[in-house]
Amino acid sequence: MTLVDSPPNLPTSDDDGSGDARPYVVIGGGPAGLSAGYLLAKAGRKVIVLEAEDQVGGIAKTVVDPDGYRFDLGGHRFFTKNKEVDALWHEIMGEEFLKRPRMSRIFWRGKYLDYPLKGTDVIKKLGPVELTRCGLSYLWATVKPKGPEDNFEQWVSNRFGKRLYTHFFKGYTEKVWGVSTTELRSEWAAQRIKGLSFFSAAKAAFFGNKDNEIKSLIDAFNYPRYGPGQMWEMMTERIEEMGGEVRLECPATKLEVEDGRVVRIDTPQGAIEPRGTISSLPLRHMVGLTSPGAPAEVQKAAQGLRYRDFMTVALILDGEDLFPDNWIYIHEDGVRVGRIQNYRSWSPWMVPDPDTACVGLEYFAFKGDDLWTMDDDKLIELATRELDQLGLATPDKVRRGYVVRVPLAYPMYDETYADRVATIRGWLDPLQDFVQVGRNGLHRYNNSDHSMLSAMRAVDNILKGTDHDIWAVNVESVYHEEETDADNENPYHNVPATVYEREPLISGN
Repeated sequence: MTLVDSPPNLPTSDDDGSGDARPYVVIGGGPAGLSAGYLLAKAGRKVIVLEAEDQVGGIAKTVVDPDGYRFDLGGHRFFTKNKEVDALWHEIMGEEFLKRPRMSRIFWRGKYLDYPLKGTDVIKKLGPVELTRCGLSYLWATVKPKGPEDNFEQWVSNRFGKRLYTHFFKGYTEKVWGVSTTELRSEWAAQRIKGLSFFSAAKAAFFGNKDNEIKSLIDAFNYPRYGPGQMWEMMTERIEEMGGEVRLECPATKLEVEDGRVVRIDTPQGAIEPRGTISSLPLRHMVGLTSPGAPAEVQKAAQGLRYRDFMTVALILDGEDLFPDNWIYIHEDGVRVGRIQNYRSWSPWMVPDPDTACVGLEYFAFKGDDLWTMDDDKLIELATRELDQLGLATPDKVRRGYVVRVPLAYPMYDETYADRVATIRGWLDPLQDFVQVGRNGLHRYNNSDHSMLSAMRAVDNILKGTDHDIWAVNVESVYHEEETDADNENPYHNVPATVYEREPLISGN
């Protein structure tokens, strides 16, 4: 048999006629890792997925408490105009994929602003004087010399005006990230705020968002009946039905490198000699696991990568839902909560008792700070107090709470991250039969659709001998806003018109 030349970093594909009994090993059971495992198993390849936790899904998992309440960590809206990604979602979920209406608002200065924006609501809440000031600020931003756009503040101010930036981007973004907006790189803003500007937002507010052309203003989305974790659980079942393995509580503890490839992966359940390796490990962790160790400059670069950690405090309350929205964004300086979810509005199956409400208050932290180290009871007290402070529910309504911590949730785009990632990639590129995928695997603030897409492209390279640059998935600042015939004809397009929406783009997260 003549084998196709292997693309850089990636395993060579054959038709399983080589007699090579070694498995492909996928490190990480989140959206990217499971997508890779599923597609490899579907193609008849032997595959083992390693997941360190006792549950698959990563940040996209759904946590279930002992009474059956289900908590979505962050809120996950599935929406896409790309047929390939959409087909994979529906292939897994089938009739368990629900169509759900979007409703969300911004809580700002004691007022609720509809989001997506509505013209009459904006005028009423901001008032004609402030609206005029914001408009003039935007006009000034369009005519003044732009200057550099190195950081988030400069990038957003140039597109929305300084006044709107101050109202809706600065405070919320700094609450989410824990640093000044001048420390966040403009690449993050360009990646997260695709297709939305003062003009496009105003146009949508007054004339509607026809055909969902501005994807950060979508008004409907898909959602698994029992939360996003249901997708990863069903994907796991399908992998195992096709002969693959998903090993829980089985982290990779060492990657032995010999002659430029990973030849052995140590785990608590024994060592594996991989045919090829797909990793979604955070770059910082992956570099630290290799033996012999990476060069000193690579280790230094990896240790310098920064992440923002995340916590959900779920509260179960007596009575009706506190608000009808999927979530509300909290643009208030006097509280530490960043966003509040209403789980029933995502799916009625998330809340088993119709006489109760269940909300999730989302907090952002750095591992080791006062929020992260606060014990669960204190966090529940804080969330209860802030619900009362916001006028949403009095403490006597709260039955109990549940805390979930997610470390390394968001890779940070600070002023040194790009150089650090480039240094690590320069060391990784020569490795054969090995590829990094996913959000933390590439240290890129991708939503889960693009994390899945990076894994799908890696599998294409393995099975079809294609040569996709995995690092290029969703890297461009210019985003393809509308589906085109060319996109449909070329399913390997690196930057498709997709959005897997988690955060409020107008508020910079």
